[in-house]
Amino acid sequence: MKAHSLLLGAALATVLTGAAFAAADKTAAADRPSCFFSRDWDSWHSPDENTIYLRVGVRDIYRIDLSSGSKLLTWPDSHIISKLWGSSSICRPIDLDLSVSDGNGFREFVIAKAITKLTPEQVAAIPKKDLP
Repeated sequence: MKAHSLLLGAALATVLTGAAFAAADKTAAADRPSCFFSRDWDSWHSPDENTIYLRVGVRDIYRIDLSSGSKLLTWPDSHIISKLWGSSSICRPIDLDLSVSDGNGFREFVIAKAITKLTPEQVAAIPKKDLP
């Protein structure tokens, strides 16, 4: 009977340890930034002066939340200027050096405060007119 209890206890400990590691992996994955290369950034659209949606590759959409936005982002002929300083990998807001131009020589700098890779459900919730 003692051997049976010991085996049951060992099996339970193994299951609980495995569950703890699985939970830790999910937390670590959630904390890890989702990166993309600047060369994979295909298009953008801004529904308001403090948000930019980026299409990266064929199916990924990222939301850039801005702490310092610009009304120029919502103008039809505006374009974004992005400077790279070193690596072309974009993982954190500091990796984006952005400004928006009206195409006639006027330019404003915008400051990214968050980069979020959107889930398919989040992308589906965005009005089609606001998608890049």
